[in-house]
Amino acid sequence: MTSRRVLKVAEAVREVVSMSILTELRDPRIRDVTVTYVEVSPDLRNAKVHVSVMGDDSRQALSLRGLQNAAGFLQQKVANRIETRYTPKLQFVLDKGVKHSIEVSRLLSELLPHDEDPLPSPAEAEQEQNEEHEGEID
Repeated sequence: MTSRRVLKVAEAVREVVSMSILTELRDPRIRDVTVTYVEVSPDLRNAKVHVSVMGDDSRQALSLRGLQNAAGFLQQKVANRIETRYTPKLQFVLDKGVKHSIEVSRLLSELLPHDEDPLPSPAEAEQEQNEEHEGEID
């Protein structure tokens, strides 16, 4: 179980890194990058920053390389924000969660049958149920 302190540091690192990427980095390689979450080691010396990059594989690799080159600058920003004995060493990892969820939804849409008439809305279902009960009373 992770301690509350580690979770707080991870959230602070995520905020600082994402805002710095958005507002302060001027590297043209780093575009369309979203920080999804951060994992911090229990001793607070290392942090894995999971990022999602829009684009193809070459674009993602280029952005990841740009982030690794800017790691020192981003570590300095983190050091200014959190007060710990050691500043976490940032390591950037590509998060493929969004890509996987899109792939799963595509596969499900292919496998599941497509009904011409979708499920009725709750109001329509209630109206049909009332009509059925009226027929039973007569």
